[in-house]
Formats: sequence, structure tokens, C-alpha cells
Amino acid sequence: MTTPDLSEFHLPGRGRGLLDVFHWRYLLRLLVRKGTQTRYRNSILGWVWSYVKPAAQFAVFYIVMGQFLNLSRTIDNFAVYLFSGIVVINFFTEAFGNATNSIVDNGALVKKIYLPRELFPIAAVLVALTHFLPQFVILMVVCVLMGWIPTLGNLVAIVLALVIVGILALGMGLFFGALNVAYRDASNFVEIILMFATWSAPVLYSWTLVQETVPSWMFTIYQLNPLTMAVELFHKGTWFLTSDRSLPLIPDLWLHSLISLGVALVCLLVGQWVFRRCERQFAQEL
Repeated sequence: MTTPDLSEFHLPGRGRGLLDVFHWRYLLRLLVRKGTQTRYRNSILGWVWSYVKPAAQFAVFYIVMGQFLNLSRTIDNFAVYLFSGIVVINFFTEAFGNATNSIVDNGALVKKIYLPRELFPIAAVLVALTHFLPQFVILMVVCVLMGWIPTLGNLVAIVLALVIVGILALGMGLFFGALNVAYRDASNFVEIILMFATWSAPVLYSWTLVQETVPSWMFTIYQLNPLTMAVELFHKGTWFLTSDRSLPLIPDLWLHSLISLGVALVCLLVGQWVFRRCERQFAQEL
């Protein structure tokens, strides 16, 4: 009796993880298109909400932090400083939050057919990037009107900031998205993380305030926070060129940015490992 050749067969429900996404690019495009088209379905304002929501958020923070707490007097061009930080944090919170819920939200597909489950968190991050673009365009227009003339280093800083945020959001989204299938408490825990996200980076305050008020070891940890460095990189690429530079950028910006990129990559690897460990149970749990 001969042994059948099973070399061309694969264990059901197991693939190559994130690498399989490259072979399912068409489906990924469909998921991103679906996510962008259905976001404001049956909405009168539609995509205008992509401008209204961050504008309202900016107005509240600017009035409270800039006027009531007088940060507009201590940070030159505080409006651009604030908005450049808000758009980065908004990208992270939407990408991370949506990636966490992506498997549960697409439970009908997960239960019916096999496809790389990583498609859903990745599509969630790309949809968040799509919604980030209108806010970024507004920021760029304002910066150009204020004399923004970027160098290659500034453009690299902007791209690196988005890469760090995207990788971090995807890694954490894979991790909590897998846990959220079996334990819905994960989504509540993510909401707590997102609540602190804005305050974990120099968006509503300057990094010098942290340096002056916490021990040096705590400030070192603060510098290694990927969101901190992503916001500072975005400040370098946008706000810093429009200010009087009385407030310097965080020390060793590029070194700490590369370390933060490494931290984000570690989060991605851990998230992918946990996701692959749990994905075979997704259909049963859902």
C-alpha cells in the first residue's frame, strides 16, 4: 500500500500568517473598500464627518489647553502643534480599536470560509489610514500657508511616524483581536488603553513638562513609548518648521525613534504569534 503524497496539502486553518496577505491582495482591497464605503452609509454629511470630528476635538483641546491653561503662550504656534499630534493619535486609536474588533465584526465570513484571518486587522489599519488622509491634508495646507518648506529629513520623519503607528496598531490589534474572540473583556480593556493614549504622548503638553516632573528613569521609558516618538517625529516634519523653535524637539530623536520602531516590531511579532495560536478556534468561538 503506497503512502499518498500530501506535500501539496496544508493543515486546515493554518497559513503563513501575515505573508499570506500578499497572495490575497484582491480580497484585501475589497475589505478596505467595504470599510471606507460603509463607514458613513445612510449619513447626510458622509465623508464630511472625517473633517468635523477632528475639528471638534481640536477646538475643545485648544480652548481648554491652549487658552484656559495658557499653553498657547508657552508653545509657539500651539494650534499646529496640537493638531499635528491629534491626527497621529486619531490614526492610532481608530486603527487599534477597529483591528481589535475586526474578527468579531467579520464573524460571518470567518465561520463560512477559510481565508487568512490577518486580512481583517490589516484592512482595519488601512481603512484608518484612509480616514487619516483628510486630516493630514488640512494640516499640510495650514503648514504651507505658514511657510512650511520641508527637507528630506522632515519628510522621512513623517513617513517613519506613520510606519511606527501603523505597525504598533497592527501588532496590538492582532493580539487583542485574537483575545477578543474568546473574551469580550478584551475590547473593554482596549478602550481603557485608548483613553490613555492621548495623554501618553506630547500632544496636549510639551515633553519638557514630563522631563521636569518625573524621575530620569521614568522619562527614559517615556521616550521609548512608540507613540511619544511618533508624535515628536510628526512635530519635526510639520510644526517645528513653522515655529520659532524656542521649544526644542525631544533629545536623540532619531535614536529613540529607531528604538521605538523596534518596540513596535516586537509588538507585531508577539501579536502575530498569539493570533496564530488562537486562530484555529475562531470559528468555534464565534
